[in-house]
Amino acid sequence: MDTTMTEHDAVRFDAQGLIPAVVQDADTGEVLVLAWMSRESIEHTYRTGLVTFWSRSRNELWEKGATSGNRLNFVSLSKNCEADSLLIQARPTGPTCHTGHTSCYYREVDPAVDLP
Repeated sequence: MDTTMTEHDAVRFDAQGLIPAVVQDADTGEVLVLAWMSRESIEHTYRTGLVTFWSRSRNELWEKGATSGNRLNFVSLSKNCEADSLLIQARPTGPTCHTGHTSCYYREVDPAVDLP
């Protein structure tokens, strides 16, 4: 057993100060989205109760649903065993995906088409 890491290891952000975060529906267990968080977005999430990410394309905080109204109400946040990714439990108020789907993971991979 590897004893070099403990439950109290700090979250490990990458060189850009970000960490990947998987969001799961707290009631159904369905995986909803993968996005990036910064220290600021994590603090904002805890402070407001609304899941907030860091938008890499806009280089700013992105409160999920601020425009669409389809928010993710924060329930809990866990880190993985290596403290280099997060799992957010949330309750969505509508579709999570910008396409209108409940989850961003609605398209099955077809190896003949999807693998270059």
